[in-house]
Amino acid sequence: MAQYLSEFTEFINQLKQSRPVLKAQQQQGYALLWTNTPIDLDARSRLDKSRVKQQAYVYQTHA
Repeated sequence: MAQYLSEFTEFINQLKQSRPVLKAQQQQGYALLWTNTPIDLDARSRLDKSRVKQQAYVYQTHA
């Protein structure tokens, strides 16, 4: 008995066969967004010190 495959599954399988480089591209995209990179603590400290403090009510137009 043949196993049922939905149209979506067939589409994905066909896409993977027609574009073998797709998996490598997916892994690159995942690594770009989700791989933890080391944090430069000195740069982070300078960034935090350089921030301008926001006033309590941001829509207030006079000081």
